Amino acid sequence: MQIHPPPREVIGQIREVLENAFEGAEIEVTGMAGHFEIRVVSSAFEGKNTLAKQRLVYRALAPLMKGDEAPVHAVDRLETIVP
Repeated sequence: MQIHPPPREVIGQIREVLENAFEGAEIEVTGMAGHFEIRVVSSAFEGKNTLAKQRLVYRALAPLMKGDEAPVHAVDRLETIVP
């Protein structure tokens, strides 16, 4: 059984990596037990299709999703919106 770090700690880590990847973006993160819902509003998504937008987010989250002790197990819902 995998033990996850406290949700607030992980939410802070997720927010930090997304803020670094999408400067000036509006970011909302909720979740617990390794499963999260994320909403990112960023001009970086302009002109990109849904798959390309989601790939940008997953690329930023990749360090938090690697390894046996990864704090992020799954993104259950991902919204990527152009302002």
